[in-house]
Amino acid sequence: MSQPLKQIHLAAHFPGVNNTTVWSDPAAGSHIEFSSFAHFAQTAERAKFDFLFLAEGLRLREQGGEIYDLDVVGRPDTFTVLAALAAVTEHVGLTGTINSTFNEPYEVARQFASLDHLSGGRAAWNVVTSWDAFTGENFRRGGFLPKEERYARAKEFLSTANELFDSWRGDEIVADPGTGVFLRDARAGAFVHQGRHFDIQGQFNVPRSPQGRPVIFQAGDSDEGREFAASSADAIFSRYATLQEGQAFYTDVKDRLARYGRRRDQLLILPAATFVLGDTDAEAEELAREVRRLQVSGATAIKHLEFVWNRDLSAYDPDGPLPDIDPDPGEHTVARGRAQVRMYRDPLATAREWRERAAANHWSIRDLVIETGNRQNFVGSPATVARTVYDFVQADAADGFILVPHLTPGGLDRFADQVVPLLQERGVYRTEYEGTTLRDHLGLAHPDEARGERAAS
Repeated sequence: MSQPLKQIHLAAHFPGVNNTTVWSDPAAGSHIEFSSFAHFAQTAERAKFDFLFLAEGLRLREQGGEIYDLDVVGRPDTFTVLAALAAVTEHVGLTGTINSTFNEPYEVARQFASLDHLSGGRAAWNVVTSWDAFTGENFRRGGFLPKEERYARAKEFLSTANELFDSWRGDEIVADPGTGVFLRDARAGAFVHQGRHFDIQGQFNVPRSPQGRPVIFQAGDSDEGREFAASSADAIFSRYATLQEGQAFYTDVKDRLARYGRRRDQLLILPAATFVLGDTDAEAEELAREVRRLQVSGATAIKHLEFVWNRDLSAYDPDGPLPDIDPDPGEHTVARGRAQVRMYRDPLATAREWRERAAANHWSIRDLVIETGNRQNFVGSPATVARTVYDFVQADAADGFILVPHLTPGGLDRFADQVVPLLQERGVYRTEYEGTTLRDHLGLAHPDEARGERAAS
């Protein structure tokens, strides 16, 4: 007996200016003005996407002690943007990345509970930690926590926030003008939490929201991150682009759920995916090559090489050969606050490999960065891309995808208009929203129902 077709989940990431977006394209718009966010969110809603997603940039990146103006990630405050989007959308979920290293549970819980009320139950929280002291310099505590401590704090942060969300049952507000009774329980919102990282008590002042708690996302790929997601998250982002890598990640994370008393359908696997569409596959391939050249200018190629070499390479020609000097493996990094520097654990070995590949293929510095850097996941005609998305999900390499267009805010439009209808024709994607909350879109139970299921088992 054949398995029923899996329904595909789609979401969209508003990327800001980074090494995916081509901000210099004449079709690109502002990454700060609200009209860009509104256009993006309304396109996602028109295409019946589950949610849109905002990353967080807590500090402008720098390289060599100067602001890296090829990749400026400054953006407006996440909660402000999402609250404004709640007023111009009706169905699409609103997901914000909020750091657990530098914030406090009471403040974050209050903001997410408020957003869930304002949006009618569409709030989601991407729980992240911060790894670098550079970003931490903005905050009183600084970025001093080692990796294992960051995850320990994150777990307690989330469990504490959940205690605050759950401090209201949902039936406390009577608001009876006849008796003059507003609250049935004067202790509504009362909480006490004593732990290693947080010792707080009081009364939470936001009543229980439509979803009970925001949907929880997690983005870590380490073993600690996967375990955190299996124990606590509703969805986890994945960075794996090939079918085989995606299947391995999918199986590994789903297999961890049972030890926490959870079913495999209670955690969604959602890789990020870039795309380039053309009228034909050949046209899309040509356009993808052009996009990659725009994403990796000569200056960008030099800056990227500096992540590995940990040296000032501004004197080198991006259209020339790789440096003959070796990387500086010292602790100091020229690219403070950039996650990419963590990708190259052994810079000397990486340099040797890149020199060999460049020599064998006659690549310049820029060619090498283009060929070894991130590439578009889905390239082709709308029919080809729809088929590829379908194949990945049905083969259990993903439950869906978070699309990252290279143009903001209009880069999502063609996917919405030309790929989504083909998925709908295959019967694997909704034609209308069937519920009102983000939990409804994702097929996730309300926390109260999930608690009842665990108690019954």
